Amino acid sequence: MKEFSSTDEKIIKATFGILQREGFTKATTKKIAAEAGVNEVTIFRNFQNKNNLVEITKNYYLQLLISKLEEIFEFGEDEGIEEYLKISFFGILSLSDEDFSIIRVAMEEVRENPENQLLISEITDVILNKLEEFFKLKMEKGIIRQVNPKALAIMCFGMLFQSVILWKIYNKDLEFETNYYADDLINIMLEGINP
Repeated sequence: MKEFSSTDEKIIKATFGILQREGFTKATTKKIAAEAGVNEVTIFRNFQNKNNLVEITKNYYLQLLISKLEEIFEFGEDEGIEEYLKISFFGILSLSDEDFSIIRVAMEEVRENPENQLLISEITDVILNKLEEFFKLKMEKGIIRQVNPKALAIMCFGMLFQSVILWKIYNKDLEFETNYYADDLINIMLEGINP
């Protein structure tokens, strides 16, 4: 990741804070400068324009989140399916409020401009690719039957990631104890719903 000066980091942090609270259209360079405690001219000198600053800010925070997601979804060759899915679920659940803010900004970006899905696509691709890689390995070893690994990855993504998003981003009280919930999700995935 690119190194920034302390002034640039203050500007980036202020930009992200305003993007979280107000969205792109209300994030003005004047507000950003005030929040960062710098002159507005400094923003233009260091980042040229608002669009460039916003892109650099989003990319900066995206790379931080992607590094964490790659670590969460990393796996050992002999790691069991249930163990891997449970560790991944709790890994997502343990992301910081700032990490969830990055996801929130990515979701807001799609809402404000449906053609621009860069952030949310990169976040989901990291998770889906790791899950697909994991399931391909398990198929090669004969641990699970041959199925479409991408479909299996999407199903697990929905169960693991989307349920946490529902809880953390949309503040839905799911009224469950997380250990039991994780066990139920994994059991349904591994055992199916047939009696």
